[in-house]
Amino acid sequence: MPLNYLPSFVDIQEEVLNALNKSMPVVALESTIITHGMPFPSNVEMALSVESLIRDRGAVPATIAVIDGRLKIGMNALELNKLAQIKDAMKISRADIAFAISQGKTAGTTVAATMIVARMAGIRVFATGGIGGVHMGAETSFDISADLTELGKTNVVVVAAGAKAILDVPKTLEVLETQGVPVVGYQTDSLPAFWTSGSDLEVPLRLDNAMQISNFLKVRDELQLTAGILVANPIPKLDEIPTAIIRAYIKTAQCEMEAKRISGKAVTPFLLKRIFELSDGKSLIANIALVKNNARLAADIAVQFYK
Repeated sequence: MPLNYLPSFVDIQEEVLNALNKSMPVVALESTIITHGMPFPSNVEMALSVESLIRDRGAVPATIAVIDGRLKIGMNALELNKLAQIKDAMKISRADIAFAISQGKTAGTTVAATMIVARMAGIRVFATGGIGGVHMGAETSFDISADLTELGKTNVVVVAAGAKAILDVPKTLEVLETQGVPVVGYQTDSLPAFWTSGSDLEVPLRLDNAMQISNFLKVRDELQLTAGILVANPIPKLDEIPTAIIRAYIKTAQCEMEAKRISGKAVTPFLLKRIFELSDGKSLIANIALVKNNARLAADIAVQFYK
């Protein structure tokens, strides 16, 4: 969609608009990590530092959210600070992004919603922490994130530290394959597991630098393929939490979740909060490290794409 014809409820930050008009590299950023993923003030500190990292590598950050019914593509520090402190923000995906806008709500965008907005604005690269996927017990609950469906039909590069480790990662990988989504290991043959740099699952594809990923995207554009690309970028080893330790935290949190009968959109925020508590905050430190690592790689890919 040409930028001149974006809907009237869209606000594009001037820095982002100038970059898009001049075909300069832009990196989209989601906002549920701000509204639902981290406590204040860690969330706004993380958001500002991630944006700074992207600028340092030659790209323009565009954090996406809905504030009072306005769809924001890029936000200033005051808007980020406001979003970070809202207690009852919605968590929106494809199904309810239009609802949030039409009803004047404030909301953080999931991976799926951020991809939709990025594509609408012409932003080709998106950095996040980890994607949603198939939840444990999905064979009876059918709890599968809309992120996977969106990756199957929206042509955006998504840089993530794999799927969140609280998920059924093997089933998530199978669904991505069914959706025709290329899963690319960045400098790794092992699928990253969010808080840990590797797993016992192999990645289908491997690329070792940003130029190769950019060229892959360009060829897919020439072939008019519509699915996104998932770039699985491992958390740096110095920042990871050992597999045995994080699995114990996850198991405890999942048992508590089942006892409380928590389901739907409340699952991920509950599990992340409990794992934060069980790990004495170590999961948050790792989460911030992996988001920054993904932002750096996403900026490098965007810069290469526009060379």
